[in-house]
Amino acid sequence: MYWSEETKTTEYAVPDDVVDLAFAIKCPMLPIDHAHVLSVGLQAALPWLAGEELAGIHLIHGAASGNGWYRPEEGADQLLQLSRRARMRLRVPRHRLDDARQLTGRTLDIDGYTLEVGKSEVHLFTTLPTLFSRYVMTREEVGEEEFMQQAANELEALGIACRKMLCGITHTLTFPDGPVFTRSLMVADLESQASVRLQQVGLGTGRKIGCGLFVPHKGIKPVKEDDGQQ
Repeated sequence: MYWSEETKTTEYAVPDDVVDLAFAIKCPMLPIDHAHVLSVGLQAALPWLAGEELAGIHLIHGAASGNGWYRPEEGADQLLQLSRRARMRLRVPRHRLDDARQLTGRTLDIDGYTLEVGKSEVHLFTTLPTLFSRYVMTREEVGEEEFMQQAANELEALGIACRKMLCGITHTLTFPDGPVFTRSLMVADLESQASVRLQQVGLGTGRKIGCGLFVPHKGIKPVKEDDGQQ
């Protein structure tokens, strides 16, 4: 007789070498286009941010931005209304957690708007198979197909198998040296380790201005439906 017992696979343990640190904030409103001013304010408060390759600054989204796939109408004079539930999130290496927590209790001036920083909570990365980035840096002349091929090439270089992607809407971020053109990107059907790795290293450049940072999403089908309603 041959008898083979079913072996249990070891559950993947999410590493904590890079995490998201979510701060409660008191800030009634911010410019919708706040990538530059938020980055400047935070790097002034935390000078080490610039030198940390894996550190990133998530842009702040209010209730009007829905699931994050789209935002209110953009414009230099448009304001984002923020509720008490709004959070400011930093992506930081574990060894910088205590340094980042020094923000608690401070008041930042973000382009004339007061942002009071409260307590923070650590969030480990997810193993969910679908991730999206609201902003991946590109060039205005690059079309959707070329953009996705470039993204696929970058993922392959990172050792991440790319099975499904969906290119979303475009955003232009305002900077003193000129506009930064971005596209949103959904990546689906990721293995657990690949999902965590993509959250750790991101895609492309611009982590300190909110670009190339991936967060979990419930699935790719709802995004298609939301995108089609725009």
